[in-house]
Amino acid sequence: MILAKVDKNFAFETSIDRDDIVWFSIREEPFEIYGLYDPKNSEKFCRMPADVAKNVSANVSGLNYNTAGGRVRFSTDSPYVAIKTVQNFSHNSRMTHAMESGFDLYSMKNGHSSFVTSFIPSVDAVVGFERLKETYNSGEMTAYTLNFPLYGGAKEVYIGIKEGSHLAKGEKYLDIKPVVYYGSSITQGGCASRPGNCYQAIISERYNIDYINLGFSGNCKAEIPMAEYLSGLDMSIFVCDYDHNAQTVDYLASTHRRLYDIFREKQPDKPYIMISKPDIWSWNRKDGDRRREIIFKTFSDARALGDKNVYFIDGRYLFGSDNRENCTIDGCHPNDLGFYRMAENIGIVIKEILENF
Repeated sequence: MILAKVDKNFAFETSIDRDDIVWFSIREEPFEIYGLYDPKNSEKFCRMPADVAKNVSANVSGLNYNTAGGRVRFSTDSPYVAIKTVQNFSHNSRMTHAMESGFDLYSMKNGHSSFVTSFIPSVDAVVGFERLKETYNSGEMTAYTLNFPLYGGAKEVYIGIKEGSHLAKGEKYLDIKPVVYYGSSITQGGCASRPGNCYQAIISERYNIDYINLGFSGNCKAEIPMAEYLSGLDMSIFVCDYDHNAQTVDYLASTHRRLYDIFREKQPDKPYIMISKPDIWSWNRKDGDRRREIIFKTFSDARALGDKNVYFIDGRYLFGSDNRENCTIDGCHPNDLGFYRMAENIGIVIKEILENF
């Protein structure tokens, strides 16, 4: 059965039949793009320089074109917002198509961010898609944030508004450098239901802070070229969350302190948050305790050496205690509930650090 035939709410448009729509490339003014590397000039949207990603590993080079953390901000009084894309599509049995290859839209008013709609491609889309959503705007200029797909990639994105409507710059983030997150598939956003529900996006929406998502699914291993790149980024806070991708306890032990040391050589005073992996089962499950001890040792050694800008978040508590078994889709990757609880716990630490800037 094709669900769209029995429930019109699941039907997708194949084209936009409007004669009053005007299209604009997000690479042009007044749009402002965040979370992506050199987005005005890159042939395809990416998260770090292609040569650096290639030098890290072939897999990171490919995952670099996943647009996790990409956002565009703008304002308009149009009664609808449309998007048109040229992009690659991702398909994974554990992920929603809305998260992998879709976009979602938020409005912002009086410092409060609210979900508006999702733009979801059809499952058989090949080279791009078009969607239009009524916003029922009353004619007031409204600030929007459009979140990019977490796993798919995009070459071009266009925004459509009603002819005669006004278009302007979007809301500014707080006047601080972005927070940089480095880590696993969980960091990249697997498996939120849509882009705005990964924990970094929730924190960003809550506190209006910019961020860069350098989660590379299965391939964040703190290689020296990656450590050197991370240490050179201009940021407000660094969040280190690659425990899940360190393939063995010994590998984690050999790289975790090294990443910290390389980073500290270039940025001796930057707030540095270390996180151990979340786990829904027993705290002693497999090698979880040994991994936590390695990460905590990096933290405690740094504190003993006088580093007052290093923080430790215990992954055992990221999902809380109530219904923690309902926080993932597969015992590993968080669902929306899991990401919300991660945002609550990680966001508190980030907020406290920013308040002391």
